[in-house]
Amino acid sequence: MLPITFSVLMLLGVPVALAMAAASLIYILAYGEVPAVVVIHRMVAGIDSFPLLAVPFFILAGNLMNNAGISNRIYGFALALVGWLRGGLGHVNVLGSVVFAGMSGTALADAAGLGTIEIKAMRDHGYPAEFAVGVTAASATLGPIIPPSLPFVIYAMMANVSVGALFLAGILPGLLLAGCMMLTVAYYARKHAWGRDVNFSRARFGKALLEAGIVCAWPLAVYALTRAGAPAAPTVGVGIVTLFLADRCFRFQAVLALMTPVLLIGGMTFGIFTPTEGAVAACAWALVLGFGWYHSLSLQRFVKVCLDTVETTASVMLIVAAASSFGWMLTATGATTVLSEWVLGVTREPWAFLLLANLLMLVIGCFLEPTAAITLLVPLLLPIAQRLGIDPVHFGLVMVLNLMIGLLHPPMGMVLFVLSRVAKLSVERTTIAILPWLVPLLVTLALLTYVPDIVLWLPRLRGM
Repeated sequence: MLPITFSVLMLLGVPVALAMAAASLIYILAYGEVPAVVVIHRMVAGIDSFPLLAVPFFILAGNLMNNAGISNRIYGFALALVGWLRGGLGHVNVLGSVVFAGMSGTALADAAGLGTIEIKAMRDHGYPAEFAVGVTAASATLGPIIPPSLPFVIYAMMANVSVGALFLAGILPGLLLAGCMMLTVAYYARKHAWGRDVNFSRARFGKALLEAGIVCAWPLAVYALTRAGAPAAPTVGVGIVTLFLADRCFRFQAVLALMTPVLLIGGMTFGIFTPTEGAVAACAWALVLGFGWYHSLSLQRFVKVCLDTVETTASVMLIVAAASSFGWMLTATGATTVLSEWVLGVTREPWAFLLLANLLMLVIGCFLEPTAAITLLVPLLLPIAQRLGIDPVHFGLVMVLNLMIGLLHPPMGMVLFVLSRVAKLSVERTTIAILPWLVPLLVTLALLTYVPDIVLWLPRLRGM
């Protein structure tokens, strides 16, 4: 009865959080086995979690980066590095999303932040609107795959796995996705004989390469010093001061912005802070850059950012709370056990289960927002995956990637609607523009699904 009630409420247009809470309440009132107040207790218990403190802070960090002029600096850096290639702005689009993904943690922030700049620039350079929208939509899926990632935090809480392990697991798949997208851009550039969008400048390219080199070398230098016996906190502090001095002297385009994911992942990997504390550190870094260094963030805009963050956090937490009650009811009524036995009766092969799970998650992702989909699917599918010996970290990445692809589809694809509005195209034209870009996404999804070592290599390297 519980899943049927939820499905009926969803078909009637009830918001997903209210549908889950109402379905739980209706079931309790109908059967009367436990007091109705249990629904409230389970909702409160569902959000009484230390890892979930990271959610509002990652949302705030992404909003701050979006409103502090960081997007323009990232775009300029990517333009200097790859804009001179054939189909250059397509490559810039993908590379910019890789960098911005390490700050925002969500696909919508990527699409709304960099997407506005990228689509306008591509159309000004004569690219078809459909191509500009397609590559922007595809690259936006990198936001929740490359850490930090808001969906990873939600999954980790629901599945009781390490947030740090999930963050590390997303790095190689994110880079693989980006590589497939850039190959697709190169194919279109060759097919349509597109030229360069900017002339190659040795000075600009060299400076961008130097910035990338600094960002890559900085954590290695800090790690080497700490391994040699230097205390971690003072070493990192001196390294950060050195970065600011170098930025002041050489007027780099985006070194400090590029350091955001490095500081986050490095700090979590080497135990300087937890993922939750890392979210706070990301907010502090964004405030320092916006207010103190670039002077691009005003008090009025900061207040607006905080209000937007409160609104987004409230909607996410309501979904998590309702899903906690709904998931508990599914377990208590034996629905998860029945589903597990049915699936295992159909197949006990992990590859067949993963195929069926991928198909289900792709469909669910078209109808539900990722947070709601994760909270709904984890209690249903994860127990089956674990019984078949599938690593929960691997399964989590596959689930999030499926749901990100779902964001590109009607009827509920939020990235689809955001880019339709940004590009001033109809939803129908935007959908058709995105369809060819599903090929690299689905190919990568298949590869990550059936070659789990790509996902698990870094977490295993760090003993997670």
